[in-house]
Amino acid sequence: MASQVFYRKWRPQTLAEVVGQEPITKTLANALATGRVAHAYLFCGPRGTGKTSTGRILAKALNCLTNGKGEPCNTCSMCQAFNEGRALDLVEIDGASNRGIDEIRDLREKINFAPNLARYKVYIIDEVHMLTEPAFNALLKTLEEPPPHAIFILATTEVHKVPLTILSRCQRFDFRRLPQAAVVNKLKDICHHEGIKVETQALALIAKAATGSLRDAENLLEQLVLYHGSDISLEQVQSELGISGDMRIRQLAEHILKKDVASGLAVINNVAVDGVDLRQFNRGLVDYLRDILLVKSGAGDTSDLSAETIKEIKHLISNISLGELSKVIKLFAQVDFRADPQSTLPLELALVDSSLAATEKPKKELPEKAVDIEPAASTVKPRRTESPKEPDTVAPPVVAELPPIKVSAINGPPPQNIEQIRQHWNDFINACRGVGSSGNLDALLRKACEAVALEGDTLVLGFYHDFHRTKIEDPKYRHLVEDKLRDVFGVPYHVRCVLTPKDKEAKPQQRARNPVVNAALEMGARIIEEEHKHDE
Repeated sequence: MASQVFYRKWRPQTLAEVVGQEPITKTLANALATGRVAHAYLFCGPRGTGKTSTGRILAKALNCLTNGKGEPCNTCSMCQAFNEGRALDLVEIDGASNRGIDEIRDLREKINFAPNLARYKVYIIDEVHMLTEPAFNALLKTLEEPPPHAIFILATTEVHKVPLTILSRCQRFDFRRLPQAAVVNKLKDICHHEGIKVETQALALIAKAATGSLRDAENLLEQLVLYHGSDISLEQVQSELGISGDMRIRQLAEHILKKDVASGLAVINNVAVDGVDLRQFNRGLVDYLRDILLVKSGAGDTSDLSAETIKEIKHLISNISLGELSKVIKLFAQVDFRADPQSTLPLELALVDSSLAATEKPKKELPEKAVDIEPAASTVKPRRTESPKEPDTVAPPVVAELPPIKVSAINGPPPQNIEQIRQHWNDFINACRGVGSSGNLDALLRKACEAVALEGDTLVLGFYHDFHRTKIEDPKYRHLVEDKLRDVFGVPYHVRCVLTPKDKEAKPQQRARNPVVNAALEMGARIIEEEHKHDE
């Protein structure tokens, strides 16, 4: 007989042997013991967590000749037939390759036939979410009124794709990812029976790499045995999984937390020179930083760290706040190697950014007077002269003493009215050059909108087309615009976008003004009333 792969050879044969799914197996065992077995089950959950294996055990237990209620005996002829794949009354259908209505119609035609030898004919449909809509509709009628000798077990990794009409006719069981400790214990049992020598720490790495899938963990173990033999070291497992087991992960973490950028950059480049997979190295770094976070938050007992390592970490993070540590982990967790997997730049930038984030002081909120700024100068309403020969003039403003005001990028006090904003609008547009995902925020604003009004700390922007208004209303772009307004004008303006028709005629504020008026505006004066002469 040909040798079997580990995941088939060590497939569970009883409900008690199913790893990590105790709530499900206990419920099914009680249903078997009391004879209250449903006609349709839905097993959903991640791959390699025991869905199909549990379905086969349930089918075997229902038809066991010795018991018939509870666990299968695995010794009678019927159990042997199920174990060896010879049972004619166990029909397994792959939903991915038999997903059409014709296959389901064929199933419906044959389901009314009595079982060949067993008490029940059990249908296991794997990856049932792959069925087409007409196939689901055809299956629905069978699930509603199945013959008494037929039982359905539907298995899927994507339960959200299964129609609600199907879900409502099945008893649903959600299989969870297996705990790492449960996977390690199963691997130890396999190694014991197979004569494999491997350290527990190496098995923990295999279990961690499998991310809760026992089948994946068993396949990884078998690959290691085929390559390295029955005596496997921790270093060999690390090498096969692409994990950097040297101390450089801890060294880099220490440099990060100490804000030693130069030493951290040296470690990153040494790792790259040695040919270590930078993506795996960064994963190991993030995992170690997570362990540090657990220790900092007082949950160090939940990690796999030794008491000595925990003591070292506590000494290292004595001057690091939980908030700073959280920012550091977020930065390295978001490192993206998709552009160039071999480039050290993403890691280097994350290192520098983490140092800057740790040294920057949190920005304090601006005082309210920074929003409601007192006028830079009190204004006097101009008097009209009686002489028809003299044009209307504006008296120079009376400048009042003021406290120091933050100087903006326009080299002057913050604007007090919409006129002053319009005078420096081009300065603001030019400051937006190179900003945005495509670096074209200035082009988007230059001919698409205008400053319409200033309402307290809110600047109203009028857009000529709804497309541009919608674009700037996006929080991402609005945030960029508000940032540049603060940089240029020195005031944290909020932006409100409105749709306004483009006026082809010259607007009053765009007409040439008396030089004295312009000088007064530059000094902070405010226009209270304006008259325009009309040609007679």
